[in-house]
Amino acid sequence: MPKREPYPSDLNDVEWELLRPLLTVLPKLGRPPLHDRRLVLNAIFYVVRSGCAWRLLPHDLPPWRLCYYYFAKWRESGLWAQINDHLREAVREKRAKKKPPALRSSTRRV
Repeated sequence: MPKREPYPSDLNDVEWELLRPLLTVLPKLGRPPLHDRRLVLNAIFYVVRSGCAWRLLPHDLPPWRLCYYYFAKWRESGLWAQINDHLREAVREKRAKKKPPALRSSTRRV
């Protein structure tokens, strides 16, 4: 399969290395996934950045139903919040800022 040209919304290698630990935990049972999680995430970011409908994803990205399935699954599991927290901590660390105090569970919005 020929290598595809990246979209402006695609993760670069540094960004992917930050997110890989959160997305590559795979169950021990079942068959291996057909599509790389990075490509699925790139497809989700394509939809978010372009504003297109899921069904209008370009054909060089995974099928739209699979991408939407993971988008919804990760939303329900709280993974998007984890990704946001992880990225915020990385930015704070890069800027040499102190870690903020932990939020109490009663004040945290879901």
